[in-house]
Amino acid sequence: MPKVRLTERIHVGTDEPLLIIAGPCVIESREVVFETARVLKELSSEQQVNLVFKSSFDKANRSSLTSFRGPDIEEGLKVLLEVRERYGLTLLSDIHEKWQAEVAAEVLDIIQIPAFLCRQTDLLLAAGETGKPVNIKKGQFMAPADIFHSVEKVKSTGNENVFVTERGTTFGYNNLVVDMRSFSMMREVVPVVFDATHSVQLPGGLGHASGGERDLAPPLARAAVAAGADGVFIEVHPDPDRALCDGPNSIRLDMVGKIVRSLVAHRKLLEKE
Repeated sequence: MPKVRLTERIHVGTDEPLLIIAGPCVIESREVVFETARVLKELSSEQQVNLVFKSSFDKANRSSLTSFRGPDIEEGLKVLLEVRERYGLTLLSDIHEKWQAEVAAEVLDIIQIPAFLCRQTDLLLAAGETGKPVNIKKGQFMAPADIFHSVEKVKSTGNENVFVTERGTTFGYNNLVVDMRSFSMMREVVPVVFDATHSVQLPGGLGHASGGERDLAPPLARAAVAAGADGVFIEVHPDPDRALCDGPNSIRLDMVGKIVRSLVAHRKLLEKE
């Protein structure tokens, strides 16, 4: 099974600790970002998990034109840089346009390709050419094996540090379904993370925005770990009901510790088998 280097001390893949990617969906305020980062830093120390902090500087694919998108790349990267300086956390965020790759790479440790853009050749090549690890979110419209073409596009730049995030498959009607077989299929080629909170999203379910079923995220995350996922992606927020993006599927910040402890316990049970 494959293994990928994310930083000098963090790897994802076979025989590595469970990777946790967590943070608020979008940088909506410095207060929300720093409060979340502080709690996640304490959690990573307590649980000794490989933790990566994620928050977006721009959500370019919101349902509605009036939906909150984030501060922009310049201001957003400043906030993320301060997260590293204050809390020493590894940073991940997503890019949407080719020119953003080089700019974002000056701050980010890991570059993420959004699910809807996972086949965009120029974007994948630009991300790979930065030399930074690349997380490709598998499109909701793709079969597991289809993502290998996207992985090869990044690797064609000489960058071998690529992993994939499973976030469910859409069959329309404002819903997503997670096929637990996908972890075994994709892990033949690349480490795989499970996006627990986006997988319980109800795309367009509120008409003007996406809905979600956050209570279903923890059991799906446990199932994914049991199915072999190398990590879990969780969007968290101090007050999800007031979040400016993805609130219905985000986990309350004061609940994330319990969830991560459960996932770590499940991973340890698998290691004993």
